[in-house]
Amino acid sequence: MKTAILAAVFAITAFISPAAMAEDTSGTLPINGLEMFYEIHGEGEPLVLLHGAYMANEVNWAGLIPTLAQEHQVIAVELQSHGRTTDRDTPITYDGMADDIAALLDALKIEKAAVFGYSMGGAAAIRLAIRHPEKVTRIVAASAGYIYNEEVMGADFMKMIDSITPEMFENTPFSAEFKRLNPHPENFPVLVEKLKELDKTPFDWSAEFAKIDVPSLYIYGDADVVPMDYIAKHHVAAGGIVNGDMNGLPKTQLLVLPGTSHIGVFFNPTNIEIMKLVVPGFLKQQLPAAPQMPS
Repeated sequence: MKTAILAAVFAITAFISPAAMAEDTSGTLPINGLEMFYEIHGEGEPLVLLHGAYMANEVNWAGLIPTLAQEHQVIAVELQSHGRTTDRDTPITYDGMADDIAALLDALKIEKAAVFGYSMGGAAAIRLAIRHPEKVTRIVAASAGYIYNEEVMGADFMKMIDSITPEMFENTPFSAEFKRLNPHPENFPVLVEKLKELDKTPFDWSAEFAKIDVPSLYIYGDADVVPMDYIAKHHVAAGGIVNGDMNGLPKTQLLVLPGTSHIGVFFNPTNIEIMKLVVPGFLKQQLPAAPQMPS
């Protein structure tokens, strides 16, 4: 599994387009003991982007920001000890990330926003909607869910987390971007240890997840680390299974990308093109929608 993940990571480099990421404005703000980096693109309804673990904005979002910024004020955030954001003397946790995002929105005087996150960032988006529901208008979460444990992920995956070392990331975009961007480039091993602890910590947000009441789009690969039976369970728990012809479309939608692994959700260029169509459409669609029959 480690070999497969690293092979996919090396392939990422071909899809990064920093030229497409010239921001309208950017900066850092003091947030809960961090100097938190953000960049803003475009105008319109606010949309917060939350990257995956080990990533920075360019690596995760370069392919999508130009499209999303055509209709939205896109706020791309770099989370604790990622990219240009500093670290603090606390673990990286989903509660902590959710509270940091909420505080950043307050500092930017943004009352509420849609949130789009990938992997770790997707789980942080869900946790933000749970802890700060008044700030979230819609959720788009890719390869993330409300339950994370050995039963869902499998014993081999959880064992693999324990074996991760900083040396595994040498000569990959993850390590290179951290060392290029971070105020303390020598601290990459600290980030690795904190993310290992995050990934070894199970959670079950079932009761709180059921209370989320905003339109939500969940995106997965059909060969994701999250198995298909869990994807179906997640979709049901989110209220996404209805007879749409008779009852209308629910607030929750599901996109399963074909021939796609976890890393391939964002780093297969075909999937970027699919999301360029699906995500903006979801963000402006009126949900729940009335039944529609052929005229």
